[in-house]
Amino acid sequence: MARPRIIYIHGNRTMHWATAWTPWLRDELRNLGFATEFQTFPDSIAARREYWLAFLRDHLRAGPDDVLLGWSSGAVAAIRYAEREKIRGSVLVCPYTRLDDELERGSGYFDEPWDWPAVRSNQEDVAVFHSDRDPFIPQGQFETVVEALDAVAFEIPGGGHFLHQREFPELLEYLRLTYG
Repeated sequence: MARPRIIYIHGNRTMHWATAWTPWLRDELRNLGFATEFQTFPDSIAARREYWLAFLRDHLRAGPDDVLLGWSSGAVAAIRYAEREKIRGSVLVCPYTRLDDELERGSGYFDEPWDWPAVRSNQEDVAVFHSDRDPFIPQGQFETVVEALDAVAFEIPGGGHFLHQREFPELLEYLRLTYG
């Protein structure tokens, strides 16, 4: 099977996609021959569902040959996208199903129940990467997503929210082994 295109979805409160480990990962993926999309999404601070899902569908044309790589609220967008669209797979870094945060409540991602069976059936593979000490997302959130999607889970000790890492070798290795 051909290598998928990797579409990166950054988190909210972001001015530009290139933060922490993401430039390194993009370069490494390209060196391995993957097609990639690393772009700053419109409405990048609030990350509202109406704009992000439309951007994925209409601008990036995410579909059955693509893997969505979402970080934090980008992971939430990837989950919601897969409720209605076929994709090859998703890699969710620090995903969650709800946070008690005003910006999150206004995003539109949490206005309706999750359709976990649809998310799972619309893709072949799901992986979740999280830390044992995320300062923003309770551990139970990761467990909920992993269980609901029967996802492969990777817990990275001491990773926090992965904001201070300049490289993410565990993530690269997963993508290389699964899709390379």
